[in-house]
Parts: sequence; structure tokens; C-alpha cells
Amino acid sequence: MNISTLNWAAVFVAALSCFLIGGIWYSALFTKAWMKANNITKDDSKRGNMGKIFGLAFLWSLVMSFNLAMYLNAPGTTMSWGATAGLLAGLGWVSMAFFIVGLFERRSTAYMLIHAGYFIVSFVVMGAILGAWR
Repeated sequence: MNISTLNWAAVFVAALSCFLIGGIWYSALFTKAWMKANNITKDDSKRGNMGKIFGLAFLWSLVMSFNLAMYLNAPGTTMSWGATAGLLAGLGWVSMAFFIVGLFERRSTAYMLIHAGYFIVSFVVMGAILGAWR
């Protein structure tokens, strides 16, 4: 696949969507359940270098978006196929990886579902954006 045919604006916006979905997912939709599943208190959630955490989270979102964009980098890619590919990647690869790791770490089902759900939704949205802007 040819990197020169990528729509870099779409890659950036898709990464931004992943980052923003994460913000909504973990700070508005599933805050209490996520904190409970991870045994994190409000005080714990304020520790650490938040600039570094958010900066790296966006960087990794950009890497994921770029990777998905390369996977979808074909002339026939549409928004529908992008969303479908995102669903397949989010559900079939990323979520299953979380479930495998979660099993060995003895994590709760809630922990695995919260993280898996975030990535499924994020990959569907990223795929749709990348497919629509192809």
C-alpha cells in the first residue's frame, strides 16, 4: 500500500475522534464502573503527569488511526466498509486481546467489557471517518 495516497487530515480527525470518545467513555459514561473495575479512587485518578498521559494517549490514537488507514488504503474503500473494518478490528482483534490479557490478570468481566466497548466504538468511528474521506 502506498502511504502517499493517505488522507492525512482524515487520519488526524480519526485519531482525534478516538481520543475524544475515550474522554467521554471514561469520564462521563463509565467513570464509576471503570474506577471500580480498576480499583482506582478519585485521588488515584489525579496522580501522575496528566499532560504526558493525554499526550501519549493521543499519540497512540494517531498510531492506531494510521494503521487502520493503511489497512483501508484502497480505491474502493467506502464509509460503510471503513466502519465494518473498524468493527472487525475492534471486536475481533483489540477486544479479544483485552479479554485474553484480562483473563490472565484475573480482571473482572466489567473491566474487559468497558475497555473492549471503548475500542469497538472507537474503531468503528475511525473506520467510518477514514472510509468517508478516502
